[in-house]
Amino acid sequence: MKSLIDWLQQVTGFAPDTLRNLIDSLLILLFLGLVRTGILRVVWRQTSDVSLRYRWRKTSSYLVFLIACLLVGRIWFKWFESLATFLGLLSAGLAIALQDLVKSLAGWAFVLWRKPFSVGDRIQVGSHRGDVIDLRIFKFSLLEIGNWVDADQSTGRVLHLPNSLILSEVIGNYSKGFDFIWNELPVLVTFESNWEKAKTLLQEIAHRNGSHLSAEAEFQVKEASKQYMIFFSKLTPTVYTSVQDSGVLLTIRYLTAPRERRGSTQSIWEDILHTFAQHQDIDFAYPTQRFYHNVTEGKSGARATPDGG
Repeated sequence: MKSLIDWLQQVTGFAPDTLRNLIDSLLILLFLGLVRTGILRVVWRQTSDVSLRYRWRKTSSYLVFLIACLLVGRIWFKWFESLATFLGLLSAGLAIALQDLVKSLAGWAFVLWRKPFSVGDRIQVGSHRGDVIDLRIFKFSLLEIGNWVDADQSTGRVLHLPNSLILSEVIGNYSKGFDFIWNELPVLVTFESNWEKAKTLLQEIAHRNGSHLSAEAEFQVKEASKQYMIFFSKLTPTVYTSVQDSGVLLTIRYLTAPRERRGSTQSIWEDILHTFAQHQDIDFAYPTQRFYHNVTEGKSGARATPDGG
């Protein structure tokens, strides 16, 4: 070892103590890396669960990083009277020089402590939406949804966001506590259509496509109410009536899984198109221009007289 240090001193020009510290640090890092690799190989042979493998990989990396900091720190900072002094000075320096990184570190700690979301959840942070695919000390990664793609489907892009956003932006979780979201489909029919019949047909379609989730959703609401103040008075699909400029608006409201929103929308719309095609007294409404002759059209009691009276 002494001959190696002497040779490296001639090549690099470093002092013997510095070279010894470098070698010791590299040996520690190499040893910890080999231990982590061995542990992960055992885990990989024991299970094929992707989620479990991910947690082992992330947890082992954090532990190795922490142990390496402690051991290497003791090598390079022997003149500190205690480890507490070293950590205190280190944290003070980081807080001043690396404010953004410190905020991201605090955000990471907040996620581990409060668990506003986990890997696999579908979330929205500020204006960014997606499925959480990775969580690291300073950044987390989302598989983006929405943006230029409709109905919360994936765009294919991966967003890498700083953990500091967790502390400064509103976090919406599609999956935490309650595994369903409410989806609404507006169906506009003409004023001349038999809107009551259309509403009955839409209610049948909504129940046909969405009522199977009501029982499961009711159970989840009861479970979620143990932790959150979540309550819904009505979980079965329903249809609401309102009036728009172009016709009568019938809005279907039903529960669906967050990742099945587009598929359920397609199924219901196809059912609506097939059903309405069989009824001659129901027509879809759309923006059009129409000339209304009040003397001859409309209800007889509300018509104007030819002389304008």
